[in-house]
Amino acid sequence: MASVKNTAIVLAAGQGKRMHSKIQKQFLEIQGYPVLYYSLRCFQESPLIRDIVLVTGAESVEYCKENIVEKYGFTKVVSVVAGGKERYDSVYAGLCACCDCEYVLIHDGARPFITEEILKRGLDKAGETGACVIGMPSKDTVKLADDQGFVGSTPDRKSVWMIQTPQIFEYSLIRDAHESIRCKDMSSITDDAMVVEQETGVKVALAEGSYQNIKITTPEDLFIAEAFLNSAENIQK
Repeated sequence: MASVKNTAIVLAAGQGKRMHSKIQKQFLEIQGYPVLYYSLRCFQESPLIRDIVLVTGAESVEYCKENIVEKYGFTKVVSVVAGGKERYDSVYAGLCACCDCEYVLIHDGARPFITEEILKRGLDKAGETGACVIGMPSKDTVKLADDQGFVGSTPDRKSVWMIQTPQIFEYSLIRDAHESIRCKDMSSITDDAMVVEQETGVKVALAEGSYQNIKITTPEDLFIAEAFLNSAENIQK
């Protein structure tokens, strides 16, 4: 499915406290380019994406316009808007900035390794149900803890997925779900699929992303990202 009305909302408003850096994680550099550059480049070059809404902190709006969007020629970025206190506030700000959109792809700007293949798989699945999350089957055994800090249960690893972004939805579905949930307790919301799951009867499909589609969260992740890029360069050579 290749609609010409797909909008990517890229979230770049995180503070990155676990990075222990004065520079926000999305602006840290990997091989001379900010982390945020890589995902924006993927959306910019993809024929599956019509336009991009970039959501960042209020203090970073002008910086992003000048030092990210204009500097690197990301012509598909139609809006740079200020996010909110919580992630779901930033997503809502991005949704409100969308115009005449059929499908929206909500992506963490701190995940630099999305690909055209991931976008296609996700959009194909979203076309079936209206909602899709990208992820990968867990490589590790997962334990669920009880209230006392002991192992409560061990889910079957075959049913455990590690969820990534982008998360892809029919625009009207995710916008209505966010409108509905905003007057309720949102303290437990950690991703956009949860909003759809709680507010609608729509089943959210799973599509494979990539084990390289990591989120840059800690200093160790920067070393891993460098290794991925070096590997890609060697393959191309």
